[in-house]
Amino acid sequence: MFRRRDQIEIKSLDQLQVMRAAGLVVAHTLQRVADQVRPGVTTGQLDDCAAASIAEHGAKPSFLGYHGFPAHICASVNDEVVHGIPGDRVLHEGDLISIDCGAIVDGWHGDAAISVPVGQISPQTTQLSAITRAALWAGLAAAQVDARLSDIGHAVQNSIEAAGPFGIVEEYVGHGIGTQMHLEPAVPNYGRPGRGPRLVEGMALAIEPMVTAGSARVHTLDDDWTVVTSDGLMAAHWEHTVAITDRGPWVLTAVAETWATPSGGPE
Repeated sequence: MFRRRDQIEIKSLDQLQVMRAAGLVVAHTLQRVADQVRPGVTTGQLDDCAAASIAEHGAKPSFLGYHGFPAHICASVNDEVVHGIPGDRVLHEGDLISIDCGAIVDGWHGDAAISVPVGQISPQTTQLSAITRAALWAGLAAAQVDARLSDIGHAVQNSIEAAGPFGIVEEYVGHGIGTQMHLEPAVPNYGRPGRGPRLVEGMALAIEPMVTAGSARVHTLDDDWTVVTSDGLMAAHWEHTVAITDRGPWVLTAVAETWATPSGGPE
């Protein structure tokens, strides 16, 4: 069983091990889907690939049916920030696609996202994705025992702002994760340090910076899911599920056994 600290789910090591199993399903599925990304492929075909991968691993999809969401992954292309619905859209050379995936093993969730180039992309888009990924790792490295929750967002924000004038989406944030995909606490990608709950061993968080090439303003399309940049410029999205442990931040959705380091990268 788990206990709660201010409504935040605290897991045992055994429970984190099951979350690691779910995280591995997500990691391998994202790897498999990314290998299929190329000009001419549809986002629906990528969803079919993810569905097959999750099923072959004996897991269940976190996203399918979640508040009515109709697919196994979110596939968000170019100015689509998050929650893009896979379908007939054909990928083209120069696109950037964010692929977000969740899986359930024995009732425990894993959640991660990657941004994948379609063929050759512009240097500006390459930079956007790279600084978003670097900001993710800065946030993961801040997820240390006895740190405060806002230290994560502060690290993410500092990493992005040091890289240049990019937009940090504020309306959509990371979250606690475990027996449900979305749990307390919310994990913003910005903020002042030293605030919020103290991080303790057994917490698990999904950290997911969403960064834009221009304005941080976003809106939701008529499908009630797809979030796009209001100025039509590119967005990138990277995410990992991380467990707070005495050894350090344990990245549950990495393919290899990985701990985030203070330098902002994997150990």
